Amino acid sequence: MASDHMSDAPRWELTPQDEAYPRQLLELEQVPERIYGRGDPAVLSTMCLGIVGARRPTPYGEAVASMAGRIAAESGITVVSGGAMGCDAAAGRGALDVGGRTIVVSGVPADRIYPKSSQDVFLGALRNGGAVISLAPWGSEIQRWSFLQRNRIIAALSVALLVSEAGQHSGTMSTALAATELGREVYAAPGSIFSPESQGSNGLIRDGAHIVTCEQDLEMLISRDYGVLRLLSEQLPTPRGRVLSALVASPMRPDDLANHLGEEPLDMLRILSDYEIQGVVRRLPDGRFAPTQETLLGQGRMGA
Repeated sequence: MASDHMSDAPRWELTPQDEAYPRQLLELEQVPERIYGRGDPAVLSTMCLGIVGARRPTPYGEAVASMAGRIAAESGITVVSGGAMGCDAAAGRGALDVGGRTIVVSGVPADRIYPKSSQDVFLGALRNGGAVISLAPWGSEIQRWSFLQRNRIIAALSVALLVSEAGQHSGTMSTALAATELGREVYAAPGSIFSPESQGSNGLIRDGAHIVTCEQDLEMLISRDYGVLRLLSEQLPTPRGRVLSALVASPMRPDDLANHLGEEPLDMLRILSDYEIQGVVRRLPDGRFAPTQETLLGQGRMGA
C-alpha cells in the first residue's frame, strides 16, 4: 500500500492513565493501551458524530456523507470517520468546507496519509483543530488488523453513527454493529431496494436504525441526541426534470432509462452525454448513469 508522510504537526501518545484519554474508549471490551495522534487531543472528548459509508459509493451515498458532515459541523459537532476514499472522505470534506472539525481514525500510523486521495482531509483535520489518530505505532508497517480495529474506535468516540451507504457485507456494517453493541444510536440513509450498494443501510433501517430522508431528519435526531440546534435558512426546492428524477431514484443504463421514460434510446444517450459533459451526471463502471454529487447537493445545472 502506498502512503505519504504527514506534515510536521506535533505528535502525542495517550494511555488510559492520561487525563486527555477519551473516556468513551473505556467502554470497549478491549481498551486501547495507547493512542497515537497528531493535532489537538482535546477534540477526542468533544461531542462526535461518526459518519461512515462505502469506499466506492454511488454519487448519492457520497452526497449523503457530505451533507451529514456539513450539518454536524454547523451544529458544533465533531465529525469522526476513517479518512478512506468515498463516503469517509466526503464526510470530512463536508465538515471542513464549513470550518468544522473532524477526527480521522486512520488504519495506518498517524504520521502517514492513506489513501493519498484523502490528503486534504488529513491535513484539514489538523488545520481546523481536529486530529488524526491511530492505534498503530509510529513508523510501523501497515497491518490489516488496524483497519478492522479502527471501526470500533469510530463507533466508541461517537454519540451516534450515521451510515450514508453500505452494502450487506462491508467494513461499514462492522462499524454499525460495534455502535449497536456499545449502545450508540445508529442513523441510516435509505437507498433503492434494487441497489446492492444500499442493502446494508436499508437493512439497518429495517432492524431499527433511525431513518434519515432529508436534512431536517438529521437535524431533529441531532437535536434529540446531542441537545444542540442548527439554524437553517429556508431554501426553495430545486426543480428536477424527468431524467434526473429517475436517476436519483436509481442509476440506470441509457436503454433502461429510455424504456422507463418512453423515449428513444438514441435520444436518451444524447441527453445523457450532454449531461455528462456538463457535470450533471456521471457514468458508473458498470455502464449505468447517476447524478453527480454536485447535482444531488443542488449545485449542478438541472435540465428538463
